Amino acid sequence: MQLDLNLLTALDALLEEGSVAGAAARMRVTSPAMSRTLGRIRRATGDEILVRTGREMTPTPRAVALHAQVHALVEQARALLAPEQDVDLGTLERTFTLRWHDALTTACAPALHAAVRSRAPGVRLRFLAETSTDTQELRRGEVDLETASGEPGAPEIRHERVGLDTLVVALRREHPLGEGPLTLDRYAAAEHVTVSRRGRLNDPVDDALAAGGRGRRVVAAVPTAAAALHLVRDGDLLVTVPALVSRTMLADLGLRTLPLPLAMPPVPIHLAWHQRYDGDRAHTWLRDRAREVLLAACTPSAPGVPDRPR
Repeated sequence: MQLDLNLLTALDALLEEGSVAGAAARMRVTSPAMSRTLGRIRRATGDEILVRTGREMTPTPRAVALHAQVHALVEQARALLAPEQDVDLGTLERTFTLRWHDALTTACAPALHAAVRSRAPGVRLRFLAETSTDTQELRRGEVDLETASGEPGAPEIRHERVGLDTLVVALRREHPLGEGPLTLDRYAAAEHVTVSRRGRLNDPVDDALAAGGRGRRVVAAVPTAAAALHLVRDGDLLVTVPALVSRTMLADLGLRTLPLPLAMPPVPIHLAWHQRYDGDRAHTWLRDRAREVLLAACTPSAPGVPDRPR
């Protein structure tokens, strides 16, 4: 079947205008020509699309269902074929949605918000919490930027690694394990809390311990690093967290860190977005600002960021 993509533009006009005459005026063709095009659309879709009700035309249920998708496709085609233009940040009015780990949001949101507001005061940022299940929001365009420790699996998702972090053990300053070196035996014998958006009581640290014939006692699981660090502040628990991106919360809560007595690989931080935004100047500008603040968060001696608490 050979597709005439011009039918999409005509279908969009018909659904937007709700009449052959209105679509013809919009497309700058005659009404008979648009009627013939409607006939071709009907044959291609196997649906009447618009049916006469008295003196008006009424869309069929399938036409109603197709309306938003057809319009989006036409707009994407227009954006693809339009000459690339610079974005006027001073007049830009747009809301960007970011789904980031809560430690990254705490570490980076203030700097990103300040950078955005200084150049584009009409831009708003929506930070969403990570969900307990994988979502398709990045693919659907409902999330503009996402961070993750793993590389996205979908080929249409662009990503870049913006930093590496190292796992450390966080504990309150009065914790009994604060005296003397934290050995693997002392670490394994302590009570732990894990950070899991799915509520899992084990994580890669447990896998590494099991590989060496050891285990640890996990007594709680919470969905965010902030919640875990508050538990640690108020009790004799340990939590293993990324050192650099967590340092703001660690400093605010007065916690200390100790080296993890277990060999673990560095924690990568990836910034991801859908390929539809590759040519979007405003989105590119936001990505650049996000990359800057994420790189700063992953830099041990980033200016303006507290040193790692000890």
